[in-house]
Amino acid sequence: MSKRKLIRLNAGRLRFQMRVAGLAFRDGHVLVHRAVHESFWTFPGGRAEIGETSEDTLRREMQEELGVDTTVMRLLWSVENFFHYEERDWHELGLYYLMEIPASFPFDPQEIVHRVQDGDNDLEFKWVRATREALVALDIPPYFIAEEIEDLPLTPRHLVWCDGDLDQG
Repeated sequence: MSKRKLIRLNAGRLRFQMRVAGLAFRDGHVLVHRAVHESFWTFPGGRAEIGETSEDTLRREMQEELGVDTTVMRLLWSVENFFHYEERDWHELGLYYLMEIPASFPFDPQEIVHRVQDGDNDLEFKWVRATREALVALDIPPYFIAEEIEDLPLTPRHLVWCDGDLDQG
């Protein structure tokens, strides 16, 4: 396997990356995931690779992490996000899409529905109520999404956002 060419720049303690994530909904719930060593959850996705479209990134990441082919729908948000994480200051360009995953993918709002090893990280996935209250309770950055989860934008929105210190979780 050839070495991946991720879109990430390092300058001392400063990092830049391009991340693509998807929001998949089922029965009033949205799919989230986390690395088990982290206190916070996120929307599934990953870093883009050089020469790869954002839609291709999302499809590739879902195939790698969920083992399913997804349908990438429409772009919801493009976000310039600034945050502190693992003793580094990050500048992340995030693209968040609406996506559909096959009905065959497990659904149980009470349990972890999927686990996978992704590089050095053990990931776990679960469905959570797609409400502001549920997302705030789970601590899901980028935090603005909790405010908009019950009323998704009809056209793509661009934001400049600061999630703050994620190490404080």
